[in-house]
Amino acid sequence: MREHTTVRAGGVALIAGAVAFLGVFAFLAARFDYPAILDGNAAEVLPRLRATGPTGRAVWALYGFLPLVWIPAGVGAFYALRGGREGGMRIGMMFALVAAIAMMLGLLRWPSIHWVLADAYAQGETVERTAIAAVFAGLNSYLGNYIGEFLGELSVSVFFLLSALAMLARDSRFPRWMGYFGVGTAVAGLVGMFRNTTNVVAPIAAVNNYLLPLWMVIFGGGLLRVSRSRSEARGA
Repeated sequence: MREHTTVRAGGVALIAGAVAFLGVFAFLAARFDYPAILDGNAAEVLPRLRATGPTGRAVWALYGFLPLVWIPAGVGAFYALRGGREGGMRIGMMFALVAAIAMMLGLLRWPSIHWVLADAYAQGETVERTAIAAVFAGLNSYLGNYIGEFLGELSVSVFFLLSALAMLARDSRFPRWMGYFGVGTAVAGLVGMFRNTTNVVAPIAAVNNYLLPLWMVIFGGGLLRVSRSRSEARGA
């Protein structure tokens, strides 16, 4: 694959991922009271999850695979920004891969393990429900809080930060405002990922839910612009 095509693929992945993220988030907010419901216990969450039906399960599956966009985004960003900070962008590309794996592990528990738990909870007795609730809480803590949210968000924020800093390099083809916006989004993500340990950062985490898709569109547009300019230069 030619370099400019790889950069273009990264841009398309970021923009398409942002649009899909907004659609999934809107559906889950309306049908599942997401993300507020994540603080609930098994007795509250599992029946609500089951009530979303096959459509809800399909949306959760789509949501679970959306982090795959970080892989082409990471590779595309590397080729677009390696000129000034090649070492940093290599690290950023690796963090993008880690983010994809960690976030998928966290999100895919909902249409798989949690869905099975929801079915069992609906049919279980009191003792069985107590055990199910313990498994549910444990999975949320490990796969949700530690792997999906903390490790995943840490990795994607570091990827964004390194990419934004590369945009601020002297020989970058990206406008400087884009780099500063990226730094701000990355810092908001790094602060917001501590929302499970302190409520102080909750407002920043809430703002980051809107900054993230906006930055993805801006970043993706920047990659498409660089890809187009390189394609034209090759043609010339």
